[in-house]
Amino acid sequence: MGQQEKVARSLAGAVSEEISASLTAVDAELARRYPGDPGTRQPVHTVYVPGDTFTSGTIRSWGDQALQALDEHAPDAGAFAAALGIPDELAAPVHDRVRAKLEREPVEDLRIDFEDGYGPRPDAEEDEDAARAARLVSEAYRDGTAAPYMGIRMKCMEAAVRDRGIRTTDVFLTGLMQAGGLPDGLVLTLPKVTYPEQVTAFVRLLEAFESAHGLPAGRLGFEIQIETSQSILAADGTAAVARMIDAAQGRATGLHYGTFDYSACVGVSAAYQASDHPAADHAKAVMQVAAAGTGVRVSDGSTNVLPVGPTHQVHEAWRLHYGLTRRALARAYYQGWDMHPGHLPTRYAAVYTFYREGLEQAAARLAAYVAKAGGDVMDEPATAKALSGYLLRGIDCGALDTAEVARLTGLTRADLDAFASPRRGGLTVTAP
Repeated sequence: MGQQEKVARSLAGAVSEEISASLTAVDAELARRYPGDPGTRQPVHTVYVPGDTFTSGTIRSWGDQALQALDEHAPDAGAFAAALGIPDELAAPVHDRVRAKLEREPVEDLRIDFEDGYGPRPDAEEDEDAARAARLVSEAYRDGTAAPYMGIRMKCMEAAVRDRGIRTTDVFLTGLMQAGGLPDGLVLTLPKVTYPEQVTAFVRLLEAFESAHGLPAGRLGFEIQIETSQSILAADGTAAVARMIDAAQGRATGLHYGTFDYSACVGVSAAYQASDHPAADHAKAVMQVAAAGTGVRVSDGSTNVLPVGPTHQVHEAWRLHYGLTRRALARAYYQGWDMHPGHLPTRYAAVYTFYREGLEQAAARLAAYVAKAGGDVMDEPATAKALSGYLLRGIDCGALDTAEVARLTGLTRADLDAFASPRRGGLTVTAP
């Protein structure tokens, strides 16, 4: 033991108190604007189906069609791995987990579409479809056949369709209330947002609904779909998407990139409209920075290349989708949109490969951090948070087992939650 150091100070305690007092407003603003990740499960994708075609059997039908595509075009683990370029050591684990996922929970997030996928209809027809959607969603949550997250995408707040969007939202939410209340997994998606004032208007709509039904203030949240250039860069040169998050007054849960509307808006030719176009990368990077720390999640868009036709054509579409999904995951876009049942095998294959190939390294780094051990990487608390989040996302979607993560890290699920976010908890799944 060395000689104990003498501690000396020059400043009175009043200096620290004065500085703290001067930053009280900033502290409160930081807490309000940047509360951190909400700690709930984020689905790996969103599937959307037109409001007039959604039935009680839609989710199971998507799973069955996806399994049929696997049986026809990649009947075993080797064929599936060869088609996608999955490493040999992961071929069987990924294939088996994909099949199990399609049998158990083929869709993690489903949006019943009353916008582009539905189009303009007579009021009576859309009213009926919205009411039917509410009944079917309520029934699905009651009988256990629902996706973890379900909801609607209504028409936007632009003048031509505003009244219709408000009315559909009202019919759907009222139907849910009459059928027993709002489910925990309810999600609303507001499309084609151009100005923050449109977000403010939607907040007013939700406030009015909550007041009418005696719901707690803030019970209804929503996603903002980014489909216009003005939502990224406003006329005054500011990042409008950041102002939209603020305009949501804590209700924004996600920012969803609309691949094709946004691409067309900035003049990208139809043949080049894709989620890996430079214009898409720019938009999503701005979205990502604007949302960082706010608790608002960012979702990638979709591909419109469908895996249909002969096997060679299906494999080509699969490789495209698999590659785009892997690319998005590497860029920290952990969610995307799927447009066809044939996209489900490659969605889960990409997600599961991403988490399984990094499992041992992530677990070892986190275990070393906890043990204050050495190694060839010096990690900081922020990295430990990221490692825990990585493992938790893998567990939640079924890519990883809780037991194998515990064996490799020595940590429980509660330990991982504590590292990832003090707000974590909420909806989880039991991995196979």
